[in-house]
Amino acid sequence: MRAFYHPDQALHDPQQYMRFGKVVAPKDLPERTERLLGALKKHGIAPERPAAHGLDPVLAIHDAGFVTFLETAWARWQDLPAERGPEVWPSTFPYWSGRPDEDVRPPCRPTGFIGQLGWYLGDLSVPVGEHCWHSTLRSSETAVSGADAILGGERAVYSLCRPSGHHARADRATGFCYLNNTAIAAQRLRSKFGKVAILDVDAHHGDGTQQIFYRRDDVLTISVHADPSNYYPFFTGYADERGNGPGEGFNLNLPLAHGAGGAEMQAAVDRADKAIREFGAEAVVIALGYDAHKDDPIGVLKLEASDFGTIGRQVKAFGLPTLVVQEGGYAIDAIGDCLDAFLGGFK
Repeated sequence: MRAFYHPDQALHDPQQYMRFGKVVAPKDLPERTERLLGALKKHGIAPERPAAHGLDPVLAIHDAGFVTFLETAWARWQDLPAERGPEVWPSTFPYWSGRPDEDVRPPCRPTGFIGQLGWYLGDLSVPVGEHCWHSTLRSSETAVSGADAILGGERAVYSLCRPSGHHARADRATGFCYLNNTAIAAQRLRSKFGKVAILDVDAHHGDGTQQIFYRRDDVLTISVHADPSNYYPFFTGYADERGNGPGEGFNLNLPLAHGAGGAEMQAAVDRADKAIREFGAEAVVIALGYDAHKDDPIGVLKLEASDFGTIGRQVKAFGLPTLVVQEGGYAIDAIGDCLDAFLGGFK
Protein backbone atom coordinates (compact mmCIF):
# COMPACT_ATOMS: atom_id res chain seq x y z
CA MET A 1 0.00 0.00 0.00
CA ARG A 2 1.29 3.44 -0.91
CA ALA A 3 0.83 6.31 1.52
CA PHE A 4 1.01 10.09 1.43
CA TYR A 5 1.76 12.66 4.13
CA HIS A 6 3.23 16.15 4.28
CA PRO A 7 5.18 17.08 7.46
CA ASP A 8 3.73 20.61 7.36
CA GLN A 9 0.40 19.10 8.42
CA ALA A 10 1.83 18.83 11.93
CA LEU A 11 2.26 22.63 12.13
CA HIS A 12 -1.43 23.00 12.96
CA ASP A 13 -1.36 23.24 16.76
CA PRO A 14 -4.72 24.42 18.16
CA GLN A 15 -4.63 26.04 21.59
CA GLN A 16 -8.25 25.94 22.78
CA TYR A 17 -11.38 23.81 22.61
CA MET A 18 -14.75 24.34 24.28
CA ARG A 19 -16.19 21.29 26.06
CA PHE A 20 -18.97 21.22 28.63
CA GLY A 21 -18.88 24.99 28.92
CA LYS A 22 -15.17 25.12 29.67
CA VAL A 23 -12.15 26.01 27.56
CA VAL A 24 -9.91 22.93 27.69
CA ALA A 25 -6.79 21.64 26.01
CA PRO A 26 -7.40 20.61 22.38
CA LYS A 27 -7.67 16.97 21.36
CA ASP A 28 -6.27 17.18 17.83
CA LEU A 29 -2.63 17.22 18.83
CA PRO A 30 0.27 17.21 16.35
CA GLU A 31 1.56 14.12 18.15
CA ARG A 32 -1.21 12.12 16.51
CA THR A 33 0.72 12.08 13.25
CA GLU A 34 3.84 10.71 14.92
CA ARG A 35 1.95 7.66 16.18
CA LEU A 36 0.37 7.01 12.78
CA LEU A 37 3.70 7.39 11.00
CA GLY A 38 5.10 4.84 13.43
CA ALA A 39 2.42 2.35 12.42
CA LEU A 40 3.21 2.87 8.75
CA LYS A 41 6.90 2.27 9.43
CA LYS A 42 6.06 -0.99 11.18
CA HIS A 43 4.52 -2.18 7.91
CA GLY A 44 7.43 -0.98 5.83
CA ILE A 45 5.44 1.86 4.30
CA ALA A 46 7.36 5.10 3.70
CA PRO A 47 4.85 7.89 3.01
CA GLU A 48 5.44 10.02 -0.04
CA ARG A 49 5.17 13.81 0.04
CA PRO A 50 2.02 14.95 -1.81
CA ALA A 51 2.23 17.21 -4.80
CA ALA A 52 1.11 20.84 -4.61
CA HIS A 53 -2.30 20.83 -6.29
CA GLY A 54 -3.39 24.37 -5.50
CA LEU A 55 -7.01 25.32 -4.91
CA ASP A 56 -8.73 23.79 -7.93
CA PRO A 57 -9.54 20.44 -6.23
CA VAL A 58 -10.72 22.31 -3.12
CA LEU A 59 -12.97 24.64 -5.11
CA ALA A 60 -14.54 21.65 -6.84
CA ILE A 61 -16.16 20.94 -3.45
CA HIS A 62 -16.06 24.12 -1.34
CA ASP A 63 -17.61 27.56 -1.69
CA ALA A 64 -15.07 30.14 -2.88
CA GLY A 65 -16.01 32.69 -0.23
CA PHE A 66 -15.47 30.10 2.50
CA VAL A 67 -12.06 29.12 1.11
CA THR A 68 -10.99 32.77 0.92
CA PHE A 69 -12.10 33.24 4.51
CA LEU A 70 -9.96 30.33 5.73
CA GLU A 71 -6.98 31.48 3.70
CA THR A 72 -7.08 35.04 5.08
CA ALA A 73 -8.54 34.57 8.58
CA TRP A 74 -5.25 34.65 10.51
CA ALA A 75 -4.03 37.84 8.83
CA ARG A 76 -7.39 39.54 9.40
CA TRP A 77 -7.37 38.47 13.06
CA GLN A 78 -4.21 40.52 13.56
CA ASP A 79 -6.18 43.68 12.76
CA LEU A 80 -8.48 43.23 15.77
CA PRO A 81 -7.83 44.98 19.12
CA ALA A 82 -4.92 43.78 21.21
CA GLU A 83 -7.20 41.96 23.69
CA ARG A 84 -8.06 39.38 21.02
CA GLY A 85 -7.43 35.75 21.90
CA PRO A 86 -4.56 33.56 20.69
CA GLU A 87 -6.52 32.16 17.74
CA VAL A 88 -9.37 33.08 15.42
CA TRP A 89 -12.48 32.06 17.35
CA PRO A 90 -16.12 33.07 16.74
CA SER A 91 -18.36 34.76 19.30
CA THR A 92 -21.66 34.71 17.41
CA PHE A 93 -23.49 32.06 15.41
CA PRO A 94 -26.27 33.07 13.02
CA TYR A 95 -29.51 31.13 12.77
CA TRP A 96 -29.93 29.41 9.43
CA SER A 97 -32.61 26.80 8.75
CA GLY A 98 -30.57 24.62 6.43
CA ARG A 99 -32.62 23.23 3.56
CA PRO A 100 -31.66 19.82 2.15
CA ASP A 101 -32.73 20.94 -1.33
CA GLU A 102 -30.01 23.61 -1.40
CA ASP A 103 -26.39 22.70 -2.07
CA VAL A 104 -25.00 25.68 -0.19
CA ARG A 105 -26.24 28.56 1.92
CA PRO A 106 -26.67 31.99 0.31
CA PRO A 107 -23.56 34.19 0.30
CA CYS A 108 -22.49 35.53 3.67
CA ARG A 109 -24.04 38.99 3.95
CA PRO A 110 -21.66 40.55 6.52
CA THR A 111 -18.47 41.88 5.01
CA GLY A 112 -16.97 42.48 8.44
CA PHE A 113 -14.67 39.86 9.89
CA ILE A 114 -16.57 39.23 13.14
CA GLY A 115 -19.80 38.56 11.29
CA GLN A 116 -18.06 36.19 8.94
CA LEU A 117 -16.53 34.25 11.84
CA GLY A 118 -19.87 32.88 12.99
CA TRP A 119 -20.97 32.11 9.45
CA TYR A 120 -17.93 30.11 8.36
CA LEU A 121 -16.78 28.60 11.69
CA GLY A 122 -19.61 26.42 12.91
CA ASP A 123 -18.56 25.72 16.50
CA LEU A 124 -15.83 26.22 19.08
CA SER A 125 -13.70 23.28 17.99
CA VAL A 126 -12.21 24.95 14.90
CA PRO A 127 -9.90 27.72 16.07
CA VAL A 128 -7.73 29.13 13.32
CA GLY A 129 -4.11 29.66 14.30
CA GLU A 130 -1.12 30.95 12.40
CA HIS A 131 -0.42 27.68 10.58
CA CYS A 132 -3.96 26.33 10.32
CA TRP A 133 -4.57 27.19 6.67
CA HIS A 134 -1.15 25.96 5.57
CA SER A 135 -1.64 22.59 7.29
CA THR A 136 -5.22 22.35 6.06
CA LEU A 137 -4.22 22.91 2.44
CA ARG A 138 -1.44 20.33 2.76
CA SER A 139 -3.95 17.90 4.26
CA SER A 140 -6.25 18.34 1.27
CA GLU A 141 -3.31 17.85 -1.09
CA THR A 142 -2.48 14.62 0.72
CA ALA A 143 -5.99 13.36 -0.07
CA VAL A 144 -5.76 14.53 -3.69
CA SER A 145 -2.40 12.85 -4.21
CA GLY A 146 -3.85 9.65 -2.81
CA ALA A 147 -6.75 9.90 -5.23
CA ASP A 148 -4.38 10.56 -8.12
CA ALA A 149 -2.45 7.39 -7.25
CA ILE A 150 -5.71 5.43 -7.46
CA LEU A 151 -6.46 7.12 -10.79
CA GLY A 152 -3.02 6.01 -11.91
CA GLY A 153 -3.82 2.36 -11.26
CA GLU A 154 -2.96 1.73 -7.60
CA ARG A 155 -5.45 -0.56 -5.84
CA ALA A 156 -4.90 0.71 -2.30
CA VAL A 157 -3.59 4.02 -0.94
CA TYR A 158 -3.56 5.60 2.52
CA SER A 159 -3.66 9.39 2.93
CA LEU A 160 -2.60 10.53 6.40
CA CYS A 161 -4.69 13.67 6.57
CA ARG A 162 -4.52 16.13 9.45
CA PRO A 163 -6.53 18.25 10.09
CA SER A 164 -9.38 15.83 9.46
CA GLY A 165 -12.20 16.72 7.12
CA HIS A 166 -15.50 14.84 7.36
CA HIS A 167 -17.33 17.49 9.42
CA ALA A 168 -16.43 20.31 7.02
CA ARG A 169 -19.40 21.30 4.88
CA ALA A 170 -19.27 23.03 1.54
CA ASP A 171 -19.08 26.41 3.27
CA ARG A 172 -18.45 25.79 6.97
CA ALA A 173 -15.68 24.44 9.20
CA THR A 174 -16.69 22.46 12.28
CA GLY A 175 -15.66 19.53 14.47
CA PHE A 176 -11.84 19.91 14.13
CA CYS A 177 -12.36 19.96 10.32
CA TYR A 178 -11.73 22.82 7.89
CA LEU A 179 -11.71 21.30 4.38
CA ASN A 180 -13.41 18.01 3.60
CA ASN A 181 -10.51 15.84 2.46
CA THR A 182 -12.74 12.80 1.90
CA ALA A 183 -15.15 14.71 -0.33
CA ILE A 184 -12.32 16.37 -2.26
CA ALA A 185 -10.75 12.96 -2.90
CA ALA A 186 -14.06 11.38 -3.95
CA GLN A 187 -14.71 14.20 -6.40
CA ARG A 188 -11.22 13.72 -7.82
CA LEU A 189 -11.93 10.02 -8.35
CA ARG A 190 -15.09 10.90 -10.27
CA SER A 191 -12.88 12.10 -13.13
CA LYS A 192 -12.39 8.42 -14.01
CA PHE A 193 -14.92 6.35 -12.06
CA GLY A 194 -18.60 6.74 -12.85
CA LYS A 195 -19.72 5.72 -9.36
CA VAL A 196 -17.75 6.29 -6.17
CA ALA A 197 -18.76 5.13 -2.69
CA ILE A 198 -17.69 6.72 0.58
CA LEU A 199 -17.72 4.63 3.75
CA ASP A 200 -17.17 6.72 6.87
CA VAL A 201 -16.23 4.68 9.94
CA ASP A 202 -15.84 6.98 12.93
CA ALA A 203 -17.46 7.66 16.28
CA HIS A 204 -19.00 10.80 14.76
CA HIS A 205 -21.35 11.12 11.84
CA GLY A 206 -19.70 12.48 8.69
CA ASP A 207 -22.17 15.34 8.47
CA GLY A 208 -20.09 17.49 6.14
CA THR A 209 -19.61 14.67 3.65
CA GLN A 210 -23.32 13.90 3.77
CA GLN A 211 -24.23 17.53 3.09
CA ILE A 212 -21.86 17.87 0.16
CA PHE A 213 -23.22 14.83 -1.72
CA TYR A 214 -26.79 14.77 -0.39
CA ARG A 215 -28.36 15.71 -3.73
CA ARG A 216 -26.15 13.57 -5.95
CA ASP A 217 -26.60 10.06 -7.28
CA ASP A 218 -23.04 9.46 -8.48
CA VAL A 219 -21.50 9.30 -4.99
CA LEU A 220 -22.96 6.94 -2.40
CA THR A 221 -22.31 8.17 1.14
CA ILE A 222 -22.44 5.72 4.05
CA SER A 223 -21.61 6.62 7.65
CA VAL A 224 -21.24 4.22 10.58
CA HIS A 225 -21.15 6.20 13.82
CA ALA A 226 -22.52 6.54 17.33
CA ASP A 227 -26.19 7.46 17.75
CA PRO A 228 -26.25 11.27 17.41
CA SER A 229 -29.38 11.84 19.53
CA ASN A 230 -27.07 12.65 22.45
CA TYR A 231 -23.70 12.93 20.73
CA TYR A 232 -21.94 15.23 18.28
CA PRO A 233 -22.97 16.36 15.68
CA PHE A 234 -26.46 15.92 17.21
CA PHE A 235 -28.51 17.25 14.29
CA THR A 236 -27.61 14.80 11.52
CA GLY A 237 -26.72 11.14 11.24
CA TYR A 238 -30.14 9.56 11.63
CA ALA A 239 -31.27 6.52 9.67
CA ASP A 240 -34.13 8.37 7.96
CA GLU A 241 -31.73 10.75 6.16
CA ARG A 242 -31.64 9.12 2.74
CA GLY A 243 -30.73 11.98 0.38
CA ASN A 244 -32.72 14.63 -1.43
CA GLY A 245 -33.95 15.09 -4.99
CA PRO A 246 -31.64 13.25 -7.40
CA GLY A 247 -29.68 12.02 -4.39
CA GLU A 248 -32.61 10.31 -2.67
CA GLY A 249 -31.61 6.78 -1.74
CA PHE A 250 -27.88 7.46 -2.05
CA ASN A 251 -27.15 8.33 1.58
CA LEU A 252 -27.10 5.64 4.26
CA ASN A 253 -26.59 6.27 7.97
CA LEU A 254 -25.95 3.31 10.27
CA PRO A 255 -25.94 4.71 13.82
CA LEU A 256 -24.71 2.44 16.62
CA ALA A 257 -25.87 2.43 20.23
CA HIS A 258 -23.46 4.05 22.67
CA GLY A 259 -21.25 1.33 24.10
CA ALA A 260 -21.37 -0.76 20.93
CA GLY A 261 -18.25 -2.75 20.16
CA GLY A 262 -16.62 -4.76 17.43
CA ALA A 263 -19.53 -7.11 16.70
CA GLU A 264 -21.93 -4.23 16.06
CA MET A 265 -19.36 -2.43 13.93
CA GLN A 266 -18.70 -5.56 11.89
CA ALA A 267 -22.42 -6.00 11.22
CA ALA A 268 -22.77 -2.36 10.13
CA VAL A 269 -19.82 -2.62 7.72
CA ASP A 270 -21.38 -5.79 6.29
CA ARG A 271 -24.55 -3.76 5.60
CA ALA A 272 -22.40 -1.09 3.98
CA ASP A 273 -20.75 -3.77 1.81
CA LYS A 274 -24.16 -4.85 0.52
CA ALA A 275 -25.15 -1.24 -0.27
CA ILE A 276 -21.86 -0.56 -2.06
CA ARG A 277 -22.30 -3.65 -4.23
CA GLU A 278 -25.91 -2.79 -5.06
CA PHE A 279 -24.84 0.74 -5.98
CA GLY A 280 -22.27 -0.63 -8.39
CA ALA A 281 -19.37 1.41 -7.03
CA GLU A 282 -16.21 1.40 -9.11
CA ALA A 283 -13.99 2.81 -6.35
CA VAL A 284 -14.36 3.47 -2.63
CA VAL A 285 -13.05 6.08 -0.21
CA ILE A 286 -12.80 4.95 3.40
CA ALA A 287 -13.00 7.83 5.88
CA LEU A 288 -11.32 6.10 8.80
CA GLY A 289 -11.50 7.40 12.36
CA TYR A 290 -10.13 5.75 15.49
CA ASP A 291 -12.29 7.66 17.97
CA ALA A 292 -14.51 4.56 18.01
CA HIS A 293 -11.77 3.01 20.19
CA LYS A 294 -12.82 2.32 23.78
CA ASP A 295 -10.14 4.62 25.23
CA ASP A 296 -10.88 7.68 23.10
CA PRO A 297 -11.29 10.75 25.35
CA ILE A 298 -14.33 12.01 23.42
CA GLY A 299 -15.68 8.68 22.17
CA VAL A 300 -18.71 6.63 23.24
CA LEU A 301 -18.07 3.38 21.34
CA LYS A 302 -16.05 0.44 22.66
CA LEU A 303 -13.96 -0.97 19.85
CA GLU A 304 -10.65 -2.65 20.57
CA ALA A 305 -7.66 -1.94 18.35
CA SER A 306 -8.02 -5.45 16.92
CA ASP A 307 -11.51 -4.59 15.68
CA PHE A 308 -9.92 -2.26 13.15
CA GLY A 309 -8.18 -5.31 11.74
CA THR A 310 -11.62 -6.80 11.10
CA ILE A 311 -12.66 -3.57 9.37
CA GLY A 312 -9.53 -3.80 7.24
CA ARG A 313 -10.42 -7.35 6.15
CA GLN A 314 -13.97 -6.30 5.35
CA VAL A 315 -12.85 -3.34 3.28
CA LYS A 316 -10.34 -5.49 1.41
CA ALA A 317 -13.19 -7.86 0.53
CA PHE A 318 -15.00 -5.06 -1.31
CA GLY A 319 -12.54 -5.80 -4.11
CA LEU A 320 -12.45 -2.18 -5.25
CA PRO A 321 -9.73 0.44 -5.73
CA THR A 322 -9.56 1.84 -2.21
CA LEU A 323 -8.39 5.17 -0.87
CA VAL A 324 -8.21 5.38 2.93
CA VAL A 325 -8.42 8.94 4.23
CA GLN A 326 -7.50 9.49 7.87
CA GLU A 327 -10.19 11.11 10.02
CA GLY A 328 -10.44 11.27 13.84
CA GLY A 329 -8.95 9.39 16.76
CA TYR A 330 -7.61 11.13 19.86
CA ALA A 331 -6.41 8.38 22.20
CA ILE A 332 -2.73 9.04 21.51
CA ASP A 333 -1.59 5.72 22.94
CA ALA A 334 -4.11 3.71 20.91
CA ILE A 335 -4.32 5.20 17.42
CA GLY A 336 -1.05 3.70 16.21
CA ASP A 337 -2.29 0.24 17.22
CA CYS A 338 -5.58 0.90 15.41
CA LEU A 339 -3.86 1.75 12.14
CA ASP A 340 -1.45 -1.15 12.62
CA ALA A 341 -4.42 -3.52 12.96
CA PHE A 342 -6.26 -2.03 9.98
CA LEU A 343 -3.23 -2.39 7.73
CA GLY A 344 -2.68 -5.93 8.94
CA GLY A 345 -6.28 -6.84 8.20
CA PHE A 346 -6.23 -5.19 4.79
CA LYS A 347 -3.21 -7.14 3.51
